[in-house]
Amino acid sequence: MASGEPFSASQMNDIERAVELAERTSGLQFAAYVGALADGRATAVAMHAAMPTSASSVLVAVDPEARAVDIVTGAEARRWLPDDRCRLAILTMSSRFSQGDIPGGLRAGLVVLGEQATHAPSLFTDEPA
Repeated sequence: MASGEPFSASQMNDIERAVELAERTSGLQFAAYVGALADGRATAVAMHAAMPTSASSVLVAVDPEARAVDIVTGAEARRWLPDDRCRLAILTMSSRFSQGDIPGGLRAGLVVLGEQATHAPSLFTDEPA
């Protein structure tokens, strides 16, 4: 896929399914952005901060022209997705991106992030038994 070409309906559907799978698997909120990041990571951080549930959200921002990938995690999400786990997803995506497969790389990265963020549900509550 050449830079600047829109994704096909099938590719968009695949990415949306990857977001849903990552959310179901991890309990976190995920969003993906592909386009120019005028100020690099600062732009991605600002986009993440504007998300309604930013504390428990993960934004994957890809700037194909700049050959840049940023993963921004909120405070709650960072508990389950520390930097080393995000780097694994970036490696997965970069491998596909280097072959020109932006949608496939994004989809694969989202799946990896969801799997890496998996955590056991809380066994304790404030409710008395």
